[in-house]
Amino acid sequence: MHSKLARFTERCVQLSQKAVGCDPQPPLRKGKGGYADWVIVAIHGLREYLDLPYRRLLDILREMPDIVEKLGLSVEELPDFTTVCARKQALKMRVWRVLLRLSVDLFDTGEIQAIDSTSIAHRSSSHNYAKRVKGTFESVKTTLLVDCSTRAILDVHCSMNLPHDTQIAWQVLTRNLDRLGTVVADKGFDWDKLRHMLRDEGVRPVIKHREFYSLDAAHNVRIDDKTYHQRSVVESIFFALRKRFGSTVKARTWFGQFREIVLKAAVRNIEQSLTA
Repeated sequence: MHSKLARFTERCVQLSQKAVGCDPQPPLRKGKGGYADWVIVAIHGLREYLDLPYRRLLDILREMPDIVEKLGLSVEELPDFTTVCARKQALKMRVWRVLLRLSVDLFDTGEIQAIDSTSIAHRSSSHNYAKRVKGTFESVKTTLLVDCSTRAILDVHCSMNLPHDTQIAWQVLTRNLDRLGTVVADKGFDWDKLRHMLRDEGVRPVIKHREFYSLDAAHNVRIDDKTYHQRSVVESIFFALRKRFGSTVKARTWFGQFREIVLKAAVRNIEQSLTA
C-alpha cells in the first residue's frame, strides 16, 4: 500500500493539473518553457504538507525519487529552490482558488455550512526590512466558509483592511451558493439584508441577532440551538489550521500571504480526504 505522502502527492498532482486551466503540459520543457505551472503548484502543496522551507524541501525530495517520479521528473530534473519561490509569485491568485475549489470536490458536503472570521498574524520581520518595504501590516483578517459534516474548507477570504464581517459574508457566500443549504453564523454577521438575500437564493440563514430590542431577543429564542451550535465547527477549523501549519503566515507581501492561506486550506482538504 502506498504511503500517505505518496497518496497526497498523487492527489495534489491531479488537482494541480486541473487548476492551471488547460491540458496537462509536459512537466519540463528545455529552454524558455521551463517547468509547467502544475509542477510548481504541486511542489508548493508538498512544501505546505511537509512544513519545510524551500531549500530543505528540495534537498529532501532529492532523497525521495519515488515521490519525485509522481511529478513526472527525475531527481536530476528538480528545480532550484529559488525557481520554486519565484514562480509562486508569478502564478495568479485564480490558480490557488481553483485548487481550493477542486479540493472541496473530494467531499460529499452536507446541508449545514458555517462562516466565521479571525485574524492570522504575520511573522515579525526586522525593523530595517519593514522600513525598507514600508510594511505596516501585522495580521490578515481571514474568513472561512466550512462544511459542518465533512469539515471541508469551502472558501477563504483574506483582507488587510479589516472590513466588517457583514461586508465579507455576501461576497463569500455568493461564490458558493451551489453548495449551501443552511448557513450558521454569530452576531458579527447580523444583517437583515444578508438574511433576505440568502432566503431569495433558497438558503436558510441561522444568524443570531444583536439584541438592541426585545424583538431581537425573541428572534434569538426561536433559533434552533442544535443547528446554531454547529458554528463551533468553523472555530475548530481555525484552531486545527494553527496547530497544523503554525499561528503565523510567512510570506512577506500581502498578496503572498493571501496565496499562502488559500494554499494551506487546500492542502488541509486534500490531507483530510485521504482519511475520509
